[in-house]
Amino acid sequence: MTTTAIATQQFISSTQLLEHWQGHRNLTRRVIDAFPEKELFEFSIGGMRPFAKLAVELISIAGPGLKGIVDHQEEKFSEEAFQPKTKEEILAKWDSETEVINLYFNQISEERFQEMFNLFGQYEFPVYQNILYFIDNEVHHRGQGYTYLRALGIDPPFFWERF
Repeated sequence: MTTTAIATQQFISSTQLLEHWQGHRNLTRRVIDAFPEKELFEFSIGGMRPFAKLAVELISIAGPGLKGIVDHQEEKFSEEAFQPKTKEEILAKWDSETEVINLYFNQISEERFQEMFNLFGQYEFPVYQNILYFIDNEVHHRGQGYTYLRALGIDPPFFWERF
């Protein structure tokens, strides 16, 4: 059997990946902001968590996950450290975590994206797949937020407007 090496070109740069992720974060921030305060913390459908809890999960994963990747720390995931009481607290933390993401993402070398990393001591995948998990998880939960907003009679932001 003969094997042939195929040269591949890079599909997306790390800078473009970060811009794509930050576009999703901008949109998710607008979804958080679209909720009335009471409903952000209390409204749910079918036993799903209120959107405030989903936002706290996202806040608790992205920045700490990237920090863990950069520092080679496989610490357990925890949502307990941040217990917001207001929408403004969530939005302020969202904004500060955006800066944490920028700080740590930019410390990951191109070579490290291919390294295996055990995210939160639970998920052993290449670093790039862990980052895609952060994005996928956010998109998934934002979809729940869209459902909640529509059930509340609120038009959510257009999903393609990520600025």
